[in-house]
Amino acid sequence: MASFDFKELDSSLVYIHGSLDFDDRPEGVGVRRLPRWTRSQIPQGLDVMARMPSGVRIQLLTNANEINLEALTTAFRFEDGKPASVPFQLQIGSTLHTQFMSRGHYIKPDESSPNGFELVRGEPEVISFSDLPEGEKYCEIWLPHNAYVTLRRLEINDSASLLPLPNESRKRWIHYGSSISHCMEAKLPSETWPAVAARRAGLSLMSFGVGGQCHLDQFVARTIREQDCDFISMKIGINIINMDSMKERVFTPAMHGFLDTIREKQPLTPILVISPIYCPSAETYPGPTIPDGNGKFRTNETNLNTGSMTLTRVRAILQDVVERRRADGDVNLDYFNGLELFAEPDRVDLPDDLHPNPAGYIRMGNRFYEKYLEKFVPQL
Repeated sequence: MASFDFKELDSSLVYIHGSLDFDDRPEGVGVRRLPRWTRSQIPQGLDVMARMPSGVRIQLLTNANEINLEALTTAFRFEDGKPASVPFQLQIGSTLHTQFMSRGHYIKPDESSPNGFELVRGEPEVISFSDLPEGEKYCEIWLPHNAYVTLRRLEINDSASLLPLPNESRKRWIHYGSSISHCMEAKLPSETWPAVAARRAGLSLMSFGVGGQCHLDQFVARTIREQDCDFISMKIGINIINMDSMKERVFTPAMHGFLDTIREKQPLTPILVISPIYCPSAETYPGPTIPDGNGKFRTNETNLNTGSMTLTRVRAILQDVVERRRADGDVNLDYFNGLELFAEPDRVDLPDDLHPNPAGYIRMGNRFYEKYLEKFVPQL
């Protein structure tokens, strides 16, 4: 096999789409979804999520019939004895080939530890995608959405070559959101709801879905502002309720400010503001949302301070922000009600009353394609 070290790879031959920064480690290259200049500004909770490569893909053009990937993964194991199985998917055309790594590091809860968890060390592993179609083909390897990945080596069979990557022919979609856009509960990286929708619509996705950390941070707005893209969406609100991080007085101008920052360099790019999906405890009560010890998330029903927001109120505010800005001339800004993606009748697929299960995420992706992207994308 011809072997290529990720520390030395030519980005004109192998490109890691959706990763804007890398950690240079002795064992390989760690993937990060936010650029290097943001490091001094990122809260620790966001750093944890930005290092998980949800939506990130290794892109290459090759005539190989076998592709191997060596990496070191760090997964989360919440149930003792259950393997921490980390999925990778090779996409060629519309066909997906799936392999798993299970020998890497894993993190498990440990109440006796000062940090509340224990890191159990593992080792790097090689997965193989073999018996691939003959001839030249464009390949994307979807990296895991719910684990950390340190990339080590890429291998192709000896008779094959890496060829210069073509220009991206698909329209480029950037999406920003919470854990419900990060989709750690999805079974496979291609089954997060943004990935499902992007694949159906033929879009190239860049995901800034970050579990628990969608709080209209200006460094995220500046990051999005600088990207070449054809369409931007943002699913806003649930984390602000979860952490009770903003009152209405702050939320409304923060939403305007986030949009203003993007518009500084993306004045005409279509932007879609998506409101929260259904969350039973937060529809009419404000946050924060707290685990109740029985696998459910609950709001604090006594937190009725002036300005505290419910999901019902957040949806109304977001719609009003969009309507006011459209009236001021931003006709490329639109609003989409998150209840069209996941509403009360879907509650059977909301096991913790906050996050959809794998079937729920797939349904959300299909609905977003059918209710919005199917008609919208041909106009781009």
